Amino acid sequence: MVAVEVDNRSGREVDEEGAVSLAQRVLAAEGVDDGEVGIHFVEPAEIQRLKREHLGIDEATDVLAFPIDEREQVPDGVPRQLGDAIVCPDVVGEAWREPLVHALLHLLGHDHGPEMEARERMHRQ
Repeated sequence: MVAVEVDNRSGREVDEEGAVSLAQRVLAAEGVDDGEVGIHFVEPAEIQRLKREHLGIDEATDVLAFPIDEREQVPDGVPRQLGDAIVCPDVVGEAWREPLVHALLHLLGHDHGPEMEARERMHRQ
């Protein structure tokens, strides 16, 4: 089972157990049964800074994904580091689950487009 670490520094109450459960369900459905992923809930200023530093766009956003290993082979005994999903509850409010699924799919190497949309619809059910 994928280990999920949640870090909530958004200043808002978030269903952390729900985030872990959602991440584990999505990753299992995508065929990922081992590894580690981080979910970080942050304030608008932090996600804006990250988007500016990494994408060159100076604005707050709902979610960012920072993949590490994706689906690459890793040496035996080394845990797969899927990466980090950064979610801003102030931007998305209570609807943070869909952006989280979106970020998790990016951590697995999926890009925007029809395939990504189909996968997102599948995980909403």
